[in-house]
Amino acid sequence: MANAPKDELQVVLDFLATCLPFDELTPEELQKVARQLKIQYHRKGVQFSKDNCAPGLRILRTGAAEIKDADGQLIERLEEGESFNLQGLLFERPGITVVLIEDTLLYFFGEEDYQQLRTNHRHFDRFFHSQRSRRIRRAARSINTSPGLGRQIGSVMTTNILSVDYQDSIQDVALAMSERRVSSALVMQSGQLKGIITDRDIRSRVVAKGIDVNNAINTVMTANPEGLLESDDVFDATLFMTNRGYHHVPVFSSKDKSKLLGIVTSSDLMLARQNEPVYLVNHIRRQKSLDGIRAICDQLPHLTQQWVNSGARAYQVSKILTAVSDAVAIRLIDMFVEEQGPAPVSFCWLGFGSQGRAEQLLGADQDNGLLINDDLKPEDEAWFEKLATRVCDGLDHCGYVYCNGNVMATNPELKKMLSGWKSNVDRWTRSPSKDAVMRVSIYFDLRCVYGDKALLDQLQAYMLKKTKGNTIFLAALADNVLDTPPPLGIFRRFVVERNGEHRDELNLKTQAIASIVDIIRIHSLANGVKSINTSARVDELVSLKAMTIGDSRNLLDAWSVIMQIRLQEQAHQIEVGEEVNNYVNPAKLGKLKRQQLRDAFSVVSDAQGGVAQTYRPGMGR
Repeated sequence: MANAPKDELQVVLDFLATCLPFDELTPEELQKVARQLKIQYHRKGVQFSKDNCAPGLRILRTGAAEIKDADGQLIERLEEGESFNLQGLLFERPGITVVLIEDTLLYFFGEEDYQQLRTNHRHFDRFFHSQRSRRIRRAARSINTSPGLGRQIGSVMTTNILSVDYQDSIQDVALAMSERRVSSALVMQSGQLKGIITDRDIRSRVVAKGIDVNNAINTVMTANPEGLLESDDVFDATLFMTNRGYHHVPVFSSKDKSKLLGIVTSSDLMLARQNEPVYLVNHIRRQKSLDGIRAICDQLPHLTQQWVNSGARAYQVSKILTAVSDAVAIRLIDMFVEEQGPAPVSFCWLGFGSQGRAEQLLGADQDNGLLINDDLKPEDEAWFEKLATRVCDGLDHCGYVYCNGNVMATNPELKKMLSGWKSNVDRWTRSPSKDAVMRVSIYFDLRCVYGDKALLDQLQAYMLKKTKGNTIFLAALADNVLDTPPPLGIFRRFVVERNGEHRDELNLKTQAIASIVDIIRIHSLANGVKSINTSARVDELVSLKAMTIGDSRNLLDAWSVIMQIRLQEQAHQIEVGEEVNNYVNPAKLGKLKRQQLRDAFSVVSDAQGGVAQTYRPGMGR
């Protein structure tokens, strides 16, 4: 368009300024590109392939196109403002074609000029490095985070390990610790870690109790200590240690989980300067009154906004918020026990749904239940009735409102002995009605928040036994997964509410995030995966070869992008004084976020197609 009239050139400039990634070029660079473009017009039905397509970038000015694989299956639809480079597509997936499904006006950017622009502008090159899967992966990775929060603990752990023998005396170990000036020692037997001993242990378990210092160290050590991996980040390590009250934790190799590399201490994490958010948990556990707990919970919206503005990622914020809701429930239970005395039998306070998966964000209601030992006697049932009422009322007082669907421990259906829960599982999996499938989507994402985890382990093992290979149940679950397609219509246009309070908006939680969780859950139940957290489930599915690395990355990247946009919108709602919800108006998002959402929704659609093929043979979409 070198000789184009000034007015015509301005039209092209105005259009390019709205297109990714041209919108980030300077006015001078944009004008240069506009002069290099050629206008091409093609009728509906024209097909671009490796045999007839000159190399270069094609930008859709008007019209629409479909990208199809070698088998003619639809990969993606392109609309006005989007572009394609067939050579790049062919490199990623040989045999790809692009078919125009409307009469289309194209701006053609020749290969030499296109490659020169990529060479000169890194952001431009990154955008076109490949197509949707890599584009969305970049979006998931580009979410800024505080450097300390994301640092791996391998970079902050102590490698100056003191190892002692299982049979060494307490006095010899104490002398060795003093000589090395360390606050802990790892107890080994035949090269294997058997325990850990700290300064605090020697004070409280030996000196305070008058134990003979000639006794073997194995009599006072903490046996079989939990550990972390060198690849775990500072945030996860801090949360892990705070929740469990640990001050010293051994660190193992990520590649060889039996190889001991070092030890991380609370002091190491303090030096990383990233423990402030996690201390909310400790503050809650020190409260003596319901109003004291509520005062801390009232700070969460403002704190969440600060974390988002400082670059925290959605998975980090969700873990903090889940840890806080756990801490509230735990403190309420402890306060009840302090007042009423210990439980008559062992029990487990269950967290369901997003709390069970450790994926809560703001605005979460209650999803909880009680799992009680089968030794419960009728005369002791009143203790658990009071517990359920006290905790659910307390949670509501602290901002975790009562569940509209009555998914709470006060519901007799969700306050049962282990045998009763197993009977529920039998009923749901044997006759998977729509109601039963709905319950499974909530109750099978469960975690022990307080109490006897062994009860939970028994229940979960029973759940997986009843679901793995249960084709009728899985088919019913697949129907539920496919019941909510992502809000993306023809030509990749967003499907939004047409009227009502949320007109022109879509719900990121129910229309997108829930779909990803449902997809990953059905694969997990089908393959006996024990993990509950979405990311952990995917990792386990990959290790079982039940999901490809490519599919797993695409799903997790889509989940990360949608969660981050949801969190950022919630932070904005807090900032402007609106009630926090899960709705977003795509028209009010920047073009980049709209592109990211389209890519993420397309991944969800593809994954739902995989569910249909795997669990509903012959079912069309």
